[in-house]
Amino acid sequence: MKSSKLMMGCLATLGLSAGLAMAAQAQTDSEREAIAERLKPVGELCLQGEECGSAVAAAAPSGNGDAIDGSAIYGNVCMACHETGAANAPVRGNEEAWASRVEQGFATLLDHSINGFNAMPARGGNPNLSDAEVEAATAYLLEPVMEVPAPSSDDVAAEEASADSGLDGETLYGSSGCAACHASGVAGAPVLGDADAWVARLEQGTETLYDHAINGLGAMPPKGGNAGLGDDEVKAIVDYMVAEAQ
Repeated sequence: MKSSKLMMGCLATLGLSAGLAMAAQAQTDSEREAIAERLKPVGELCLQGEECGSAVAAAAPSGNGDAIDGSAIYGNVCMACHETGAANAPVRGNEEAWASRVEQGFATLLDHSINGFNAMPARGGNPNLSDAEVEAATAYLLEPVMEVPAPSSDDVAAEEASADSGLDGETLYGSSGCAACHASGVAGAPVLGDADAWVARLEQGTETLYDHAINGLGAMPPKGGNAGLGDDEVKAIVDYMVAEAQ
């Protein structure tokens, strides 16, 4: 009888010890996770030519409401370099570091942000960002050191409309016949991607460019001579060509 009681007591003690050990282990794991979360970096460094991680690609916040939150996009994508100076990136608000850059003008700096420049990858390493989102983040980055122009409401609306339509402007450009003139400059057509040739045209606004492309202008026939194109398809092609010129 005494032996049986002694055995039961030992088993109870072992069970209690195991339970306490498991609880302690769970608490330790929880504490480790909490510490890891606190130490997690706010951004990822991604240089030109590198394969950027999916964590960066997933960090693209969209605009809420009518306005795109440039500061939020900057915080998720750009600040890893532009708050620390990593890879020789000019630090936000450092007027000396930005002096020679701001002389190039906002349009050039935006082009660098969209297409990449030196160690900086295109769109800060996040291919999911739209041109409008990159522009908003670039504007936030540059606000302390230069006067930033307001984004064109026509351009933003055009980009949103193109995205909503689901049409691939680049594919349509290649298959519709537009490249026949705009790849070589035939009949004075502005060449795709030639920023200088597009400057005066971009100043007219997207709606005017839509009208010219749909209804024709000068040597360019309506819809580029392809009457089978719908208006939305023509607009998607224009959006693609405008983006390439910016």
